[in-house]
Amino acid sequence: MTHIEIYDTTLRDGSQGEGVNFSLQDKLMITRKLDELGFDFIEGGYPLSNPKDAEYFERVADMDLKHARIAAFGMTRRKGIGAEEDVGMLALRDSKAPVCTVVGKTWDLHVTEVLRVDEEENLAMIRDSVGFLHAEGRHLVYDAEHFFDGYYANPDFALKTIRAAEEAGAAMIVLCDTNGGRLPDEIAECVRIARENLSIPIGIHCHNDSDVAVANSLSAVQQGATQVQGTINGIGERCGNADLVSVIANLYLKNKRSVLTNDGVAHLTELSRYVYEIANMNFRSGQPFVGSSAFAHKGGMHVHAVNRLASSYEHITPEEVGNVRRVLVSELSGRSNIVAKTTKNRLDDDPELMKSILEKVQNLENEGYQFEAAEASFDLLVKKVAGNYEPKFERIHYRVNVETDQGLDPLTEATIKLRVNGNTEHVVAEGDGPVNALDTALRKALTPALPNLQEMHLVDYKVRVINSAEGTAARVRVVIESCDQHDVWSTVGVSENIIEASWLALVDSVEYKLYKDEGKVGTQADSDAETMPAR
Repeated sequence: MTHIEIYDTTLRDGSQGEGVNFSLQDKLMITRKLDELGFDFIEGGYPLSNPKDAEYFERVADMDLKHARIAAFGMTRRKGIGAEEDVGMLALRDSKAPVCTVVGKTWDLHVTEVLRVDEEENLAMIRDSVGFLHAEGRHLVYDAEHFFDGYYANPDFALKTIRAAEEAGAAMIVLCDTNGGRLPDEIAECVRIARENLSIPIGIHCHNDSDVAVANSLSAVQQGATQVQGTINGIGERCGNADLVSVIANLYLKNKRSVLTNDGVAHLTELSRYVYEIANMNFRSGQPFVGSSAFAHKGGMHVHAVNRLASSYEHITPEEVGNVRRVLVSELSGRSNIVAKTTKNRLDDDPELMKSILEKVQNLENEGYQFEAAEASFDLLVKKVAGNYEPKFERIHYRVNVETDQGLDPLTEATIKLRVNGNTEHVVAEGDGPVNALDTALRKALTPALPNLQEMHLVDYKVRVINSAEGTAARVRVVIESCDQHDVWSTVGVSENIIEASWLALVDSVEYKLYKDEGKVGTQADSDAETMPAR
């Protein structure tokens, strides 16, 4: 298979995205992960822009990287001075990076209106910058900024700029759709023409402003580009860059091109979530290939078909990119969904029970419940409908009191009275708000009899208004995510009273933990990796 170089610019171009900020340690950790998966190039930053990027190149030089080559990014020399005197050129040289990527102007609009130089000076800036770093022994990648806009505005000048870079010693010319406004057919035409005018390899760098950056990158490869630049998860300025996760998966699985090493494609889901976590960003559930919903099936007809033949509704097997198949339960479910979800509880051979569970789910979802994001509550629901659910404790009553005086923080206190193991527990606890106070009081009452609850922690709390037309009297749905040292699970509660909805979700979370520890329900991991036949 033809090898396509993968050039990652998450640490430079990706960090320009709104809300994205990597620490020095973050950048080094991502570098290590990308190298482990066999990326060809990692662009570490612009050494002149800030002390963090300058230090990155010092630190990364001491890392024992197995595959990736580190690139330092910079611009062509400033107008009117020699490259050997330009601070940007000197910063690239002094970074000691084995690869230098220099970006220069291709669009005559930018030459005359942004740089305020004539065309000959712009060509000299390209030649001098590339030539200076080439003479220093660096592998030189030339990024032709705005190449596609520049070509359609003034094709002769655009081609002169990339030929100037080649003549000065560039090893690779990368054509950039910097504004992200071009479509795949335009990309293909320009890449073909550029190849006819160059004798060195061509790469592609696309932004996603028209939501076709991945398609544009693939189109360029089809026309002979041998390097793709982009970012993990497509993060970047404005609408982001080409998502290398999708680019890599498509190139390898669909186009049969060689990419990465060390079985890196099978770890794309892991990589995607690793970068999200380090960047402190939420996962995109619908992200192709690696999102949690990428292989999630909800419609009953779909689940029935996937149970028989996974390829009927999946374009690849999830394992090929390190993802898993999920079956969702909702009012849209059919019997196949329920069968798939109850296999681990060995209840799927009872058609009447399956029908009863489905009817219960549909009735509860009509009231505002939603089980696709609360699979622990669904597992408890199955036990209740099957008649083998025994509550671990009985609520007698609870009360939550919130007091505040002018200028003081609110004081929240929860009182709970319940029966556990035949004994009545009556406890009071304070907390940061009513849910925290209820949680603290519940644990205080139960932990003496059920000490394994000490291992459990709440990690997320979400509230959604269901019938907003009712205003402040609207019914709300509360989803709580909990964890222990082994598993993560989610539960749901619905009520017109937000405290009662929270209580219902809290109780389910505690009950699930206790049943799970007894081995009487499947774990969340079991739910995420449904036992359905693979292709």
